[in-house]
Amino acid sequence: MAAPSPEVFEKLASFYLGKHYDLSGGKLQDDLLMYDAKDLCTHAMCVGMTGSGKTGLCLSLLEEAALDGIPAICVDPKGDLANLLLAFPEMRPEDFRPWLEPSDAVRKGKTLDELATDTAAMWKKGLAAWGQTPERVQRFKDSVDIAVYTPGSNTGLPLTVLKSFDAPPKEVLGDSDAMRERVTGAASGLLTLLGIEADPLLSREHILISSIFDHCWREGRDVSIGDLIGLIQSPPITRVGVLDLDSFMSSTDRSKLAMTLNNLLASPAFSTWLEGERLSIQRLLYTAEGKPRLSILSIAHLSDTERMFFVTILLNELLAWMRTQSGTSSLRAMFYMDEVAGYFPPVKNPPTKPPMLTLLKQARAFGLGITLATQNPVDLDYKGLSNIGTWFLGRLQTERDKARVLEGLEGASVQSGQPFDRNKMEQMLASLGNRVFLMNNVHDDGPSVFQTRWAMSFLAGPLARDQISRLMADRKATMAAAKTSSGESVAGQAAKPTRPVAPQGVSEQFLNPNMVSASDSVIVYRPAVVAEGSLHFVRSSADVDTWIDEKRMVSCAAGVPDDFWEASKPLPADADFADEPESDYKFSDLPTELLSASNFKSLEKQFKDYLYRHHTMTLYKGPLIKEYAPAGSNEVEARNHFKQAAREALDLATEKLRDKYAAKMKSIDTKIQSAQERVDRESEQYNQAKMSSIISVGASILGAFLGNKVASRTNVSKVSTAARGASRAAQQRSDVVRAEETLKQLAMDMHDLDAELNEELEALGKQYRVEDWELETLVIPPRKSDLKITDPWILWTPWQVDSNGIATPLF
Repeated sequence: MAAPSPEVFEKLASFYLGKHYDLSGGKLQDDLLMYDAKDLCTHAMCVGMTGSGKTGLCLSLLEEAALDGIPAICVDPKGDLANLLLAFPEMRPEDFRPWLEPSDAVRKGKTLDELATDTAAMWKKGLAAWGQTPERVQRFKDSVDIAVYTPGSNTGLPLTVLKSFDAPPKEVLGDSDAMRERVTGAASGLLTLLGIEADPLLSREHILISSIFDHCWREGRDVSIGDLIGLIQSPPITRVGVLDLDSFMSSTDRSKLAMTLNNLLASPAFSTWLEGERLSIQRLLYTAEGKPRLSILSIAHLSDTERMFFVTILLNELLAWMRTQSGTSSLRAMFYMDEVAGYFPPVKNPPTKPPMLTLLKQARAFGLGITLATQNPVDLDYKGLSNIGTWFLGRLQTERDKARVLEGLEGASVQSGQPFDRNKMEQMLASLGNRVFLMNNVHDDGPSVFQTRWAMSFLAGPLARDQISRLMADRKATMAAAKTSSGESVAGQAAKPTRPVAPQGVSEQFLNPNMVSASDSVIVYRPAVVAEGSLHFVRSSADVDTWIDEKRMVSCAAGVPDDFWEASKPLPADADFADEPESDYKFSDLPTELLSASNFKSLEKQFKDYLYRHHTMTLYKGPLIKEYAPAGSNEVEARNHFKQAAREALDLATEKLRDKYAAKMKSIDTKIQSAQERVDRESEQYNQAKMSSIISVGASILGAFLGNKVASRTNVSKVSTAARGASRAAQQRSDVVRAEETLKQLAMDMHDLDAELNEELEALGKQYRVEDWELETLVIPPRKSDLKITDPWILWTPWQVDSNGIATPLF
């Protein structure tokens, strides 16, 4: 069977997943299985036992999304998803060798090098058989940034969710149901981590922590873990329900709860939970440069309680992010979770279940596609799964699994109003083989059976911790080098245990570190100056009337810079402050210029002038979208905004184009059917006439040869009649040829029309390629009369100094 041409399956907003499969004949067909990206907005479930090909299908789905520029966040409980980093365009044996098991080579009677050579040849042949070129593999690698995060571990990129519980966005604060879910999820996740099974309606611990979160968040206050320990001991509330605080929970019991949390955080084994990048859905979906990301959150190394805690916080963050997005019918981003059983059970109600159910019900309106996978469908809440529109079903282990899947399919059919034939579906499920899946998509006319394509990523199996570490080594080295380059020699700069005295009236705060210092280093507070301003931007023609808060920090560790505010940097939005210093820190001296209160007054005036001169707002307008990106967006954010708008416009334009060509193709298809019937009819008539003529001519010639003279004269007439019959047969043969020519021409017309459609689709894709757009810009200054400035204050920033006198920041 010939490999398909890339021109056939490289369709816009359409995922190439495999080829249709004839179950009755057990044969692979030529027709490709193409899946519309926007159908993923109604979510997908992939079910299959070990060896069914489930991993290959799910990785192929993520590869196709990446090729379309759609970012994804993937939760990986086993280590399979890191295989997405094992895509090798050149397919050399040395690419595969590090990921092969020596034991496999021994079992096959080969050296590791021989196995690598065979594996490279097999992968190259497999990709080629499915029409996938090395260029396509390279394009996949270039389309997205792939990273493996390991929360609670330094194996991959560290990721923390414990630095603080930030106040949710205003969209959540203004929605009572969303706020209740966010508060309950945060409290449930934290108590799960502490090993406390807490009912949100009955547990005193849960109710207390929920009340603290609710109170602080409604005041717009972020709650760090350190804050929470203090707030549990001395809550900002005096009553819980109708009871006073001490009647509800005594101070002794509150102190025990605070101590339990403090002991957990103080444990050396738990220190890695405080390291790394702060959890941010936007950063997991896009790089700082705006490139789509495929973020793999590997949790194989965590305990069950740690996994439950992390996934709970992640799902609630995803919900909060989702509610800040505009509505769309096009696929904006993916959330994929493997081995979801246990997080969405049919009877129990773990803290992951409510946010997962909310996502399945609401995410489609925001273009967030949820894809779940499991080997054990019997352990899933099938009522919740009735919200899923696409099911990819592979071989199943037990009758109970089949029954649970059928229940989910039936529920989804009822939701969509589609008919459902349970008996037929059950028969099809029983016939599935390796890499053969049944797809039931509520957007299609009926189910499809297909064999999955060859994954571009090498399926090495679950990767061990050392393998993940190896994959992320270069990235971690780059990040470490960037941190080190921001350090500087501090030889000769004395650090003192005593805290310098700040000028009267000047406030001080202490920046909490988000990195752990080296054991042999000295930790030091070094001074910086921070000021905040609120800028008002107004431009009626662009529908802009917005306030932007700007926080700037100037490091004064090496002295006060001459161009003071020009040397400033934005203060990170997730910066975490304390009112008092840590006891084990020393202090650098305050520069002379920062010892005078009058100098701070001067800095305040300079800051106002600096903001007005340097902080104009640039608005970006898309050439096809004919609208401005949201006020305050930089160019990267603007392009990301336009990408979604362009994807929606492209989906609409593609649908119109397909509808236009569908009518033409249907007309040609009708003619093809008629032409085929004519060919069949003419062929049958020709065959009958040919046979009749042959029989007649043969009999006449034989009679003329053997008969008497009278008979011979009679047979001469028969020969003449037979000759005329042969002439008619020849005429019918020409009719067959003409009918076949007509059929061939119609087939060519259909092929030309398909090529024309593909050309127009490709032109549409280029037209809506946001990366190539030249954005219109409009620069507007802030209203000078509306500028609001706070008094500058001193921020003590945490640094570590090694034995060579080199200082690096701990933030």
